Amino acid sequence: MATTTVLQDELRRKHDELAGRLAHARSIIARPEQTRRGCPPIDQFNAGTSRHLHAVDEALLPAVSANCEGGDGLVHDYLPTARHLEVLVFHVKAHEYGSTWETTHSWPTLWGEVEKALDAQQEKEDELVSHLAAEVSDDVLLLVAERIMAAERRAPSRPHPRLPHTGLPGKVVRRVARPVDAICDALENRSVGGPKPLPHKKPGLFWQYLLGDPRFPDDPANETRHNGPGDR
Repeated sequence: MATTTVLQDELRRKHDELAGRLAHARSIIARPEQTRRGCPPIDQFNAGTSRHLHAVDEALLPAVSANCEGGDGLVHDYLPTARHLEVLVFHVKAHEYGSTWETTHSWPTLWGEVEKALDAQQEKEDELVSHLAAEVSDDVLLLVAERIMAAERRAPSRPHPRLPHTGLPGKVVRRVARPVDAICDALENRSVGGPKPLPHKKPGLFWQYLLGDPRFPDDPANETRHNGPGDR
């Protein structure tokens, strides 16, 4: 039985971050003439929530399914909660950009529903982690936490509640959706932010050869050089 709380702490830290973004987003008071404007705090809340949900699909759900007794059932019970939050995030974006389908909803009502769904999402994640912690070692929990953080860096920035979430179809959907979402975000000029990229590794001998930029261990110039070709 695992004793570490690293995975649970990481998920709670993420939910604290999303709660802060939600508070900022719902504090924005929009005038009627501001519809279809785009609003960075709202866009960043939507994108951050979407990335987190995709990362849970990518890293936590497979671990629960593979390691927990009745894991497939736990994942099945979890998915409606995540999809409900995704649908609400979709409605937030539509409301923000002035969709005529959203005229029957007020911002306070919508934000209240989002807050409840976000709380329910956190409860479901805590439940999954509790089951997982009872079955696996500390090292596995640490690995899942690292995979969630890594998955957020490459996750789509928009919700996709009607598409597959698990298994190979889910992986394919996420791989395809990420560049598509990025193009749509650029076309709409959405400010979606995102996790900081990992630092570039120092170039190996092959890259040094291609770049015509050899690195010698005692060369003082190494201190002022960039770490890799992606920095140029």
